[in-house]
Amino acid sequence: MTTGTPPRNRPAGTRRSRVRTLLPLGVAAWVVLEIWLLTVVAGAVGGFTLFLLLVAGVVLGAVVIKAAGRRAFQNLSETLQRQQTGTLEAGEQRRQGNGLLMLAGLLLIIPGLISDALGLLLLVPPLRAALSRYTERTIERRVSAATPGTLGDAFQQARMHRPDGTVIQGEVIREDERPQGHGGEADPRPPIMP
Repeated sequence: MTTGTPPRNRPAGTRRSRVRTLLPLGVAAWVVLEIWLLTVVAGAVGGFTLFLLLVAGVVLGAVVIKAAGRRAFQNLSETLQRQQTGTLEAGEQRRQGNGLLMLAGLLLIIPGLISDALGLLLLVPPLRAALSRYTERTIERRVSAATPGTLGDAFQQARMHRPDGTVIQGEVIREDERPQGHGGEADPRPPIMP
């Protein structure tokens, strides 16, 4: 007799997503490339110069992350202030991408020359703005394709997966929201049992 959770059974025709298959291979190739490039550059300019270059990347990355965090906190406090005073309009959106700036700082902090080059590229404002627009459009498209209802619909619907693979779709009814019958009695219908 075994205990614990049963293994996830995947239907015979499904495969792992391409990202889940190729991501570990891509990360391993990136690490090997970074190490190889560090040894080549260390041979060309010297180990101490390479060390100073890596330390400069860490310091610059920390400065960038600190500035992006400070700007994000300032934007948040301004938005909260404007909401309290009532000057924030419903359709108004402030789009100042601090996420890519923080990613640039993180890439600069990671030791390696390729990650430093990518971090420096993300510090260029026109490139960062174009990448931000592209990422936002891609995410919106995928979210709208994946969830055809509203966010409220997603919270109201529940799916129960039975062991034989049958999916029963239903609606979550909380005890405090259950309709009352005659004379204060609860609904006489019995609950659904598996």
